[in-house]
Amino acid sequence: MSVTAVGKRDRILVACSIIVLAGISWAYIVHLGLRMSSTSMGGAMARPMMMKWSVTDFIYMFVMWAVMMFAMMLPSVTPAVMIYERVRARREATGRAFAPTLCFLAGYLLVWIGFSLAATILNWWLHTGEALTSMMGKVAPAFGGMLLIIAGAFQWTPLKDACLEHCRSPLGFLTAHWREHTSGAVMMGMHHGIYCLGCCWMLMVLLFALGIMNLPWVAVLTLVVLAEKTLPFGRQLSRTLGVVLIGWGSWLLAAGA
Repeated sequence: MSVTAVGKRDRILVACSIIVLAGISWAYIVHLGLRMSSTSMGGAMARPMMMKWSVTDFIYMFVMWAVMMFAMMLPSVTPAVMIYERVRARREATGRAFAPTLCFLAGYLLVWIGFSLAATILNWWLHTGEALTSMMGKVAPAFGGMLLIIAGAFQWTPLKDACLEHCRSPLGFLTAHWREHTSGAVMMGMHHGIYCLGCCWMLMVLLFALGIMNLPWVAVLTLVVLAEKTLPFGRQLSRTLGVVLIGWGSWLLAAGA
């Protein structure tokens, strides 16, 4: 088999791996969302406030957050992963050191697993503190309005701009931060994931205002993140979204006054 054919085969395998992982993640959260909406789940994960969490509850919610982050972030990281795969293939063809592309992806996902742990702790704190309507519910409109305003303002910050710039230029990121060997691939994935987290974390926190397992909003935020990072007008979209979020949050606060 020619080098070109091998490279094409490897790219297809990587792309298929991402599609399968994203598909499994979406299937899980859709299944969970449908269970949430059924009457049989009314007394379990839709527990009202003032219910203590067991260790099982915490693990279940952590897994839910992690899988949801995988589902939401995998589409937007795909361009970076595929560029890494092209670079890896060229290095392999010239006999230089390389690391499997999935090591880069694993490093990226580790960052979002860390975020998921933090989100689960916040989820537990808000729920046991009676700030959430249920384990997978949302905060009160006034609190939600403040979150929307903060998220909207964040869209205009230098931190958002800097992190979004790195996410929108994966080739430049890889060129500037290349590391050798498997550990280097994992570290590069984590480094890219940190920029991605810096860009998107406030949008993920909005799930506490919109509903943690509100599937339509999960899908909308996924598309927003993808559009910010891949469309030519992604930066303008980010700032326009900021204005919308500030306006929406202000309306909620005014309505609750």
